[in-house]
Amino acid sequence: MTGAGNGHSFLITCEHGGNRVPPRYRDCLAGHEALLASHRGYDPGALAMARDLAHELQASLIYATTSRLLVDLNRTRGHPGLHCETIRAQPEATRCEIIDRYYLPFRTRAERLIAAEVAAGRRVIHVSSHSFTPVLDGVVRRADVGLLYDPSRPGETALCAEWLACLRRRSPALTVRRNYPYTGKSDGLTAYLRRCFPAELYVGVELELNQRLIRPRQRAWRDLRADVVAALREALGRPAPR
Repeated sequence: MTGAGNGHSFLITCEHGGNRVPPRYRDCLAGHEALLASHRGYDPGALAMARDLAHELQASLIYATTSRLLVDLNRTRGHPGLHCETIRAQPEATRCEIIDRYYLPFRTRAERLIAAEVAAGRRVIHVSSHSFTPVLDGVVRRADVGLLYDPSRPGETALCAEWLACLRRRSPALTVRRNYPYTGKSDGLTAYLRRCFPAELYVGVELELNQRLIRPRQRAWRDLRADVVAALREALGRPAPR
C-alpha cells in the first residue's frame, strides 16, 4: 500500500463509482435506464473525489464502475439492499455468479491490503468516497459534505472532528456535518472492516458529497475537491507538496 509514513498508510475506496452493466447482465436491467442514471445506479462525482484523494495522499485506490443495482459493494451479504429488486428475482446461480465476479474481488482486495499493513504494525486510514442525492423521499438533505464514522472509535472521532474544522476554515460557506445524511455505524464496508481490525490500527471514514455540488468541468467542482483534500492533509498534519 502506498502513502505510508509516520506509522500509518492510506487506502481510498469508491464502491459506487459508475453505472456500467456488464453485457451478460444487461437483459436483467433492460428498461431501467433512468434508474441506472440516477443516484440509485451510482454515486456521481464519487470516483473523481476518490482519485484526487488517492493522488494527493499517494494512497492505494480500489474502485468499481459496475452499477450498484447489480450488486452494492457497500452492503454486507444478506442485506436486503445487496441487489436491486430485479436482480433479486434472478436465479440463485446468477446472483452467486455476480457475487463471485464483482463483490468478492473488491471486498477481498480491500481487506487483504489492510491486513498486510496491520501485520506490519501500521495503522490504516481508509476513506470511502460517496455522494448523496440532495432530496430523498421528499426530504431535503441539509448538508454539503458529510463525514461518517463510529463515535466509539477514538481515532475516527478525532480525525473527523479535525477534518471538519479544517474544511470549515477553508470553505466557510459549506455546510459540513458529522454522521449525516447517514450514521457512520450503518451497514457498509467501513462497518464491516471495523469488525475485522482493532480501532488503534484501522480508521474508517465515509466521505459523502452532496450531488447538487457536482458539476463536471466547472471550476467550483474542482475547487471543492481540492478543499476536501487540503483539509484532510491539514487534519493529518501533512502539508501539501511544493
